[in-house]
Amino acid sequence: MSAIKRLGIKSGKNKTLEYTEEQSQTGSAFGYQWSRRDTYESEASKKAMKDWLVERYCDNRHEVVKDWLKGGGKIVLDAGCGGAFSALLLFGEELNKNDYLGVDISDAVYVARERFRDAGIKADFLQASILDLPIEDESVDLIFSEGVMHHTDSTERALKYLAKKIRSGGMFLFYVYAKKAVIREFVDDHIRLELNKYSDEEAWEMLKPLTKLGIELGKIKEKIDVPEDIPYLGIKKGSYDLQRFFYWNIFKAYYREEFNLEEMNHINFDWYRPLNCQRHTKEEMLKYCDEAALDIEHFNEQEAGFTIVARKR
Repeated sequence: MSAIKRLGIKSGKNKTLEYTEEQSQTGSAFGYQWSRRDTYESEASKKAMKDWLVERYCDNRHEVVKDWLKGGGKIVLDAGCGGAFSALLLFGEELNKNDYLGVDISDAVYVARERFRDAGIKADFLQASILDLPIEDESVDLIFSEGVMHHTDSTERALKYLAKKIRSGGMFLFYVYAKKAVIREFVDDHIRLELNKYSDEEAWEMLKPLTKLGIELGKIKEKIDVPEDIPYLGIKKGSYDLQRFFYWNIFKAYYREEFNLEEMNHINFDWYRPLNCQRHTKEEMLKYCDEAALDIEHFNEQEAGFTIVARKR
């Protein structure tokens, strides 16, 4: 039986909803981004993302995925699946032993369906808001939400709403952005608002000069030493690769030597294009989880964000 049948969902598409301007724009941005499959499906892109997923969620032990889905027959909800890039990489064929439902407000669900079909993995998909799901509370075994809840109007509201859908003893796996250094926070929001004046296609092209600058910075194999913390700028002491110093403290301009221009631009677009892009502190996330009756079993903290594996009480 499929996830849709088990959850009693009557149709493959939820009712039409009224979204805020920010949420509508964010949905459009991701629909466009995931439609460009050639910008994220190379072996280099897939390996880099899989390695990062396994590092953050599994502490570099991919076998724990089988433990989460032990026995099979689980209902797995991918809340904000996009093109299902992360779910396929992290769970892979384990999903054939379970019932997977990918949900997204954007047309990326159709891209995700194609990608699952190409991979030979069974799945259901639903175009809907992750804040208005046509399923009962305490009805799913595992929710995966990789980098999604911070793209809603309220991360806190999204987390607490989704947590209610998980059965007692079920798992919630998610990633949210962390707040960055002061200058970078300012610059990121400035770029985001500037790009909002243009179409998705135009914004993609407008980001290329920034992406090219990131590439040039990445080619400079030099270190910069920050002798002391500068707390009022959020800059920490230490030795930095020059590109990474800019990346964490001034502006995001992604660089990875084995990626091509379009692949790096895809990642920059993912960051700068959505108007809804909440950033959080560790204290906020710990508070939200406790209030949502989630017991944290694994907490991975990086400069980019927080990855949490939690169990529902």
